[in-house]
Amino acid sequence: MSKVTVFASFVPKAGNEAKVEQILTGMVEPTRAESGCEQYNLYKSKDDQPTYHLFEIYEDQEALAFHRETAHYKAYRAEIPDYLAEPIGVKVLESL
Repeated sequence: MSKVTVFASFVPKAGNEAKVEQILTGMVEPTRAESGCEQYNLYKSKDDQPTYHLFEIYEDQEALAFHRETAHYKAYRAEIPDYLAEPIGVKVLESL
């Protein structure tokens, strides 16, 4: 089985940066505690209009599927779109 890497980007609506950051930072601890999650790191660009990026690595596709079924994932996905200027940019990557 191969590892699954996910790169997700979030562009907040102006004035919603703190709320987006709060929602995303709330995902870090519970996701890192999931079996199969090898890395879950949150970054913020240093631009005038910050963009947030999640870099995630899961041991396999099943671990990613498990993550997407957790209560914390479903809650964040239901809440965060209201605070974003555009849809979440999600890329699922494979190693070369």
